[in-house]
Amino acid sequence: MDQRNWNLRPGDIEARSMAIINSEAGEHSWPPDQWAVIQRMIHTTADFDWAEITLIQDQAVKQGMEALAGGCTIFTDTKMAQMGISSWRVGPLGVEVKCLIGREEVLERAARQNTTRSLAAMDLAVEADPEAVFVIGNAPTALLGLLEHCRAGRAEPRLVVGLPVGFVNAAEAKAELAASDLPFITARGRKGGSAVAASAINALANMVLEKQA
Repeated sequence: MDQRNWNLRPGDIEARSMAIINSEAGEHSWPPDQWAVIQRMIHTTADFDWAEITLIQDQAVKQGMEALAGGCTIFTDTKMAQMGISSWRVGPLGVEVKCLIGREEVLERAARQNTTRSLAAMDLAVEADPEAVFVIGNAPTALLGLLEHCRAGRAEPRLVVGLPVGFVNAAEAKAELAASDLPFITARGRKGGSAVAASAINALANMVLEKQA
């Protein structure tokens, strides 16, 4: 391949990618703001299934954007999701992205309660900021634990991006989130992952930055 055809600037690559996504996705019924999220999810994974399986609560995009614009705290269930949220997008908004999974207190709590570190980290996150944005892309136990806190009135998230991946409780956890009255971005089935969960936040941050420009 001629270098002039593949050695593109990052902005050109993204613009071309989004054009391809819009072309190949064809007609859909998603509102523009929700499509911007799904488009970014497809861009991150090269998987068009997200156009069919994604579930977005009616107020989720609006409330997520308001939270980011206000400089909220985001808690992620993995370091990968934390790193996947672009600092150059959320940094100017005053957003802090935290992952507590490696903290000594989490390790001690998980051992003491005979539970997963993911669940112990989520418990600690809820105690620290019950109105944060929560981004879960790996651990169903983290999402199920968060939902338990919400039902008990201990947490009122501004947004939950719940996209745990896997074969054990992943689909079930997402279905439970979708049945809640929380502002959520989730999906049907087993698909998910830290990268796609982070991409949803990146899409929201892009829209906030564009609105502020």
